[in-house]
Amino acid sequence: MRSDKSLALIMAAGYSRRFGSDKRLAQLADGRTLLATTLSAAMDAFEQVRVVVNTQVVPTDLGIPEAMALVIRPVAPVGLGGSIAHAVRALHIEQLPRNIDSIAICLGDMPWVKPETYGLLAARATANTILRPVYSNIPGHPVFFGRSFWPALADNLDDQGARSVLAQFLDKFVAEPVADPGVVYDIDYPSAIRELNRTCR
Repeated sequence: MRSDKSLALIMAAGYSRRFGSDKRLAQLADGRTLLATTLSAAMDAFEQVRVVVNTQVVPTDLGIPEAMALVIRPVAPVGLGGSIAHAVRALHIEQLPRNIDSIAICLGDMPWVKPETYGLLAARATANTILRPVYSNIPGHPVFFGRSFWPALADNLDDQGARSVLAQFLDKFVAEPVADPGVVYDIDYPSAIRELNRTCR
């Protein structure tokens, strides 16, 4: 059953500089693209999904349904924190239903997170906690931010994402152990796709 109390926010507004090409369109072993695989798993686990992209791309060219796309306005890179802040502000304007009490910050280059892992984490998330999966003592993604912390996310401009928000609310942080290695594997270089296809399947 898909979660109706958490929204998946997939961050895919980067410029893939280390990868050398648009990694969102890189093909995995099953022929699907990296972003399409990430999006599919999220759609299996959440009723509400949004994908954050930059103004340099047409969302539908990446396989993103128009209704799911949140396009950040700045043409210049604003960093992960700035992208998250822009997206959270846009969601506030959209006026999400009150039953949604957490936002799952997912990375678009983490295609191996299992839908059941998303579901487990969504079931544990609350409006007053920040929940992060941990695999083999390694912190991973997605990170679920309860509704209480959305204003802090909207004001955050940290290049490293939401680390400063995590540091600000350490007393509300919950580490959730999971058995899914996909929560710690992201794709920075083409070689990682070949390696992780073997590890995560």
